[in-house]
Amino acid sequence: MGKKISSAIVILLLVLLIICPLLSIFREAAFTEGRFNLSGAIATIAESENAEMIASSLLLGILVVIVSSLIALPLAYIFSRTEFAKYRFFDIIFMIPFMTPPYIASMGWILFMQKRGLMQQLFPSLAFISDWFFSLGGLVLVMSFHVFPFMMTMMKNAMLSVPSSLDEAGAVLGARFLLRIRKLFMPLLTGNYAIGALLVFVKTISEYGTPSTLGRRIGFEVFTTDIHRYATVAPIEFGKSASLASVLIGICIFIWLLQNYITNRRSYSLVGSRPGSVRIGKMRRLPYILCWIFIILVIFFTMVIPLFSVTASSLIKLRGYGLRAGNFTFDNYVKVFTEDKQGTGALLVSIFLAVSSATIASVLGTLSVLASRKAGKRTGRVIEGLSLIPEMLPSIVLVLGIMLFYNGIYRLVPIYGTIWIMVLSYVILFLPYTVQYVTSSFSQIGSSLVAAGRICGGSPSYVFIHVTFPLIFRGILSGWMMTFIIAFRELVTPSLIAPTNTLTVSTYINRQFEQGSVGKGMAMAVICILFSTVSLLLLNKAVAMQKK
Repeated sequence: MGKKISSAIVILLLVLLIICPLLSIFREAAFTEGRFNLSGAIATIAESENAEMIASSLLLGILVVIVSSLIALPLAYIFSRTEFAKYRFFDIIFMIPFMTPPYIASMGWILFMQKRGLMQQLFPSLAFISDWFFSLGGLVLVMSFHVFPFMMTMMKNAMLSVPSSLDEAGAVLGARFLLRIRKLFMPLLTGNYAIGALLVFVKTISEYGTPSTLGRRIGFEVFTTDIHRYATVAPIEFGKSASLASVLIGICIFIWLLQNYITNRRSYSLVGSRPGSVRIGKMRRLPYILCWIFIILVIFFTMVIPLFSVTASSLIKLRGYGLRAGNFTFDNYVKVFTEDKQGTGALLVSIFLAVSSATIASVLGTLSVLASRKAGKRTGRVIEGLSLIPEMLPSIVLVLGIMLFYNGIYRLVPIYGTIWIMVLSYVILFLPYTVQYVTSSFSQIGSSLVAAGRICGGSPSYVFIHVTFPLIFRGILSGWMMTFIIAFRELVTPSLIAPTNTLTVSTYINRQFEQGSVGKGMAMAVICILFSTVSLLLLNKAVAMQKK
């Protein structure tokens, strides 16, 4: 009975936090003056500019998948099937683009490629590239540079599962390298690639940071920027925003269902295969050199250029003089902490939001996992499914739903317009991190350990505190740190529902960039990147200490 009550409480809490905001979106889109009426939503979707925007979003997603594949697939093969697999430090290096906030990376590219920007100062003869960059091609390239590590990691792990014996058998039978790739690897990896491509597609059409900085500059509107515009720019039109959000939800759900179908139909389990079954031979000199060239080029374009641009812009005294001796200063970093106290305030607010939301999400996520494991099979799946919904949907959709729901119940729960609505939003958005990490930790705990504790006379609370909790603490800590890092630089939530005159690190950077105070904005961006990097290193160290 107690298990049923605890499961019911957790389900009710998750419904209030996640399902009710989503229902508020559908209600806003489908009801007019309290009556069910889809004509307004249909009219919004049918508007020429919105129909063009939907087509543009889908086109952008497809193009980013193609370009990301061209980068990720060769790298996945290089780091799984060649002697480059021994260079494990590349695993960390190629996570840098993914860990760098996309809006900061896109700002770096804008500062590098714009007229009289850093590229034209360093290489005047390449000025013609600027016009091409500020187009759909440049937007696709920048977004691909951010998401390709995700596909690379997935495909690398898939390639490691293919034993060398299959490749060797093909070679013995006379098949050349390209033929073995086409006839052996491609059929086995089709399912994994399709899943990776679909996830990249969803992430692309859900992204707000790059389209809001680079996309708007070239007049390229997508789902996220239009949803944001209708919800924040006068005249406010929540109905249109909710209608577009409903379409985006439908697309994301369809993609996730398609992914599950592919996972069930196109995944292969190779008998006797294991990661250690891959044997790596010595590469010839020319392929070895070509691999190094490709790796260096990818690192240069995905990491060196945007990070150099952001750092250099933060140190330039007068933008008109550019990269000249004597035109570098640390004054911008000083101004971040001294001028108007906005920079210091933004940092403190971001740290508060990150710490509080990470702590609450860790507690709620751990309780959700505990409830799902103690409940029956069906109830457990319901709890797990509810807690993972935020991972399936774009952040801007959930935040819009939170706006509508808590604005409607303001008299009952008066948190709308306060910093607590931001804390709540962060908890909802990043709850899946704790759930996934804690679930992973639980999967490594044998049921015999808990049973042994109970047999020895330990009460359920005693067994949890002295047996279960120490074993899942590493998962809780990992979830806490990941939530902290991502919440610290979150852009969508504060740009939509931050209280008046409340800035976070992300909105401070965005405001300074748009107002022309590039030096201060990029100084804060460097601080944000360093803070996130140091936090990630501390996370890895803490997890390593827990293993000992």
